[in-house]
Amino acid sequence: MSTFDGKVAVVTGGTTGIGLAAARRLAADGARVYVVGRREAELKKAVDEIGDRAVGVRGDVSDLGDLDRLYATVATEGGIDVLFVNAGGGEFTRLEDVTEKHFDQTFNTNVKGALFTVQKALPHLREGASVILTGSTAADSGAEAFGVYAASKAAIRSFARTWANELRGRGIRVNALIPGPVETPGINGLAADADGARELKGFLAGQVPLGRMGRPEEIAAAVAFLASDQSSFVTGSELYVDGGLNQI
Repeated sequence: MSTFDGKVAVVTGGTTGIGLAAARRLAADGARVYVVGRREAELKKAVDEIGDRAVGVRGDVSDLGDLDRLYATVATEGGIDVLFVNAGGGEFTRLEDVTEKHFDQTFNTNVKGALFTVQKALPHLREGASVILTGSTAADSGAEAFGVYAASKAAIRSFARTWANELRGRGIRVNALIPGPVETPGINGLAADADGARELKGFLAGQVPLGRMGRPEEIAAAVAFLASDQSSFVTGSELYVDGGLNQI
């Protein structure tokens, strides 16, 4: 019997990178996985890649109407066992260059999106469900030109603590997953061109004690742990999967 046989999982930001790897892992371990993404072509590609255990739902987590439509679709399953709140993003902008648009885009997805993704899931979360929020090592490090993104991820860490306390009566565990630099399309998007992306990735890998960037499947393994009964005594925590970046 697979770890997640008979279980239902929802993965936001599930079409590429960490989200796709997590959705693939949960499905491989037996879960029925609802994959949420904004872009139709990428969503179809992800669902085709994951296979018949995956269902694609197009939506933007910062749009509350899209979230309502997501959960109306998932409601046919009778409940959610695993909620991986992974949709998010950011870009480098120094303090003097931050605009209202930059702030709103980052916080609407990373903070507002996360909050209402979980709030609107509440009627559907089964007793003992696992909620996993994607944070970032940037919330701790004070990296230059990453202040708005880092602040949004610090909010995620705070949410994990508060919600773990608020939902304990239902046996629902809430944890923050903290990846270090991971080889994903999102990393490439932080640079202006291919040369810049190679330079950035080389720099990031050089900061990691293990001497390399992480792989999406390594983060997905940590998601599977937090989603499973193997972590039944873990809630309100931060699980760092960062190659030692913020530990050493």
